[in-house]
Amino acid sequence: MRLFIGCWLFLFILGQAWAGVLTKAELVRRFPAPIVVGDKEADLPVWPLFRQNATVTELVGYVFESVDLAPIPGFSGVPVNLLIAINPQGDFLDVSVLSQHEPVFLDGLGEAPLFQFVKQYQGLSLKQNIAIDARKKRAPDATHADIDGVSKATASVRIINQSVLASALKVSRKKLGFAQGRDPDQIAHIRMEVFEKLSAAQMLKQGLIQHVRLSNKDVETLFAGSAGAGLDAQATREPDGVFIDLYLAYVSVPTVGRNLLTERSWNTLRNRLDEGDHAILVMSRGRYSVLGDDFVRGTVPDKLLLKQDGLPIDMRDLDLELRLSEGAALPTENIAVFRIISQAGLDAASPLAFSLPITRNKGIVYPERIARNVDFNYRLPADFYSAPQGDDATWRGTWKNRKAELLLLIAGLALLAGALAWQKRLVRDARQFTRFRKLFLLFTIAFIGYYAQGQLSIVNITGVIQALLAGRSLGFFLFDPMTVILWAFVLLSLFIWGRGTFCGWLCPFGALQELTGKLGQWLRLPQWKIKARHAGRLKWIKYGVLAAILGSSMFSSQITDKLVELEPFKTAITLNFVRAWPFVAYAVGLLLLSSVSYKFFCRYLCPFGAALALLGRFRLFNWIPRRKECGTPCQTCRHRCEYHAIAPSGKVDYGECFQCMDCVVIYASDKKCAPLMLEIKRARSTPIVLATAEESNNAA
Repeated sequence: MRLFIGCWLFLFILGQAWAGVLTKAELVRRFPAPIVVGDKEADLPVWPLFRQNATVTELVGYVFESVDLAPIPGFSGVPVNLLIAINPQGDFLDVSVLSQHEPVFLDGLGEAPLFQFVKQYQGLSLKQNIAIDARKKRAPDATHADIDGVSKATASVRIINQSVLASALKVSRKKLGFAQGRDPDQIAHIRMEVFEKLSAAQMLKQGLIQHVRLSNKDVETLFAGSAGAGLDAQATREPDGVFIDLYLAYVSVPTVGRNLLTERSWNTLRNRLDEGDHAILVMSRGRYSVLGDDFVRGTVPDKLLLKQDGLPIDMRDLDLELRLSEGAALPTENIAVFRIISQAGLDAASPLAFSLPITRNKGIVYPERIARNVDFNYRLPADFYSAPQGDDATWRGTWKNRKAELLLLIAGLALLAGALAWQKRLVRDARQFTRFRKLFLLFTIAFIGYYAQGQLSIVNITGVIQALLAGRSLGFFLFDPMTVILWAFVLLSLFIWGRGTFCGWLCPFGALQELTGKLGQWLRLPQWKIKARHAGRLKWIKYGVLAAILGSSMFSSQITDKLVELEPFKTAITLNFVRAWPFVAYAVGLLLLSSVSYKFFCRYLCPFGAALALLGRFRLFNWIPRRKECGTPCQTCRHRCEYHAIAPSGKVDYGECFQCMDCVVIYASDKKCAPLMLEIKRARSTPIVLATAEESNNAA
């Protein structure tokens, strides 16, 4: 049997070696004449595109599949496969979807929003910083481009964006010779904890302050032999005069900023910078000023340019009045601080290539502009930055953007953990417990479910299986921080309490079912009471569904995509019932069924609940308190248990327990628990019996 399973998995892994699906014939159909599709390259899975221009054959670009170069798994565990074409300048000629298995785009939102999303790349450039759903959408320019995301599919489109950029950058490095072809998230970051007391002279010596001095003669030399030579009368008259004496400092580095600025100015600067932002302080004197007469404060300067790895990076004036510390001995005639936002992807470990463009005009009516650049580099010493470790991918931005939501989720989970850990206090007052449970279930539905989109699902498990069998990373989970944190908590809770913590408290659809069931009881709808022996058989259905889904995930993602629809989570929670009518009817039908048969889907059909029940077998504690009378003879808890999770013997089946804690409330109640009521009655009656016996003896 083991040999059979091993061979089965081996054959499956061979069949799952993800590779491109395009043929040259298909590409010829997609790129008709006058485009000519070349043969697939041997060193990289790309096809060159050519155009015949007279007698010259021009390279139009390269076309490739993202799955060949950056197979980043989506939430089904299968990478989205995109056709991407870029030209020699790094501009996107085309981006289109070849195949995808993202749950939210399968019958949910449908594929139309996905197709519209990828169309936005056409005409954009690898040289631009492409941002999704920017808070303030800006007009595209040489360095920025903001594109619209897809509501309810934020994590999926970020994975797709990473696929587009990662695969295109690989091609640009290998085929286009782009020095800037690095992952923008594989960057070093400033070490904010590092501070060393240094003087301005010491910082100059260590390269923390860059100094550039140009005389009039130096500038005149730049224009020698051109139409711009001799046009500057002052330079000719005063060749040794100062054209510009420039000092440039990476002032967001604590060792630089705290030593160079007064404490008040340093604090002012830090308050104006967001996490990951950079700041460059420019100080100069002389005839040439970065802040020219026509410069508008708060804008991007045109007399000081910055590039890194050939990519232009915007620096924007912060319009701050900063004061240098005493003894700095640096020029303050022209002083400004420029901010580089974190989204620009500036790498603290790579050289910053600055340029001073100097322009002279010849002529009066239509003057000829002659330009020369003075280039210099600034490189931060290695002690002041931390190099990237491993796959420092774009998921970091996702976590940062959802910081407030994650903190609220962690607070909610901490509250739940504390309440369950001190259950005696929680169930001391039955009414207070009921109020707490209802409020937490509303939190689960409204915040975890609909707002934060934190519904865990069997899709999470099938995605992991498919990724592992294909030898791919599980990093796709990091694009959905809610799922990561919830899974971490649920896995921990499985070892403490079993499946019930998620199924009874943290499942949005389960909470919807519970409230629907309570509403049905409140409306006095006739309840379908399933006999215990039938319920015991029905419970096995969910394990059969689980086996079918997990088995299909090892052979066919297409079959898995259909089977996972047995879960109504995507329809009811992720897509908020905005879907094709059969799916909506199914989800609504389950909720209506729960109003007459308590949490029918959870108890008998849910494959995810079955998976958690199996994992919950490794539970460390039997946390539900029991008395020796439980089951023999008392059957109160068993009859009150809506889940048939208590056997006639009084033993709790933790695999079926949803942690509703009704039995724990009964156990602590001196009005509901028969053994406790009897104990109290005996305790009260015993002294009376003793007194009566003593009186009888005296009478005798």
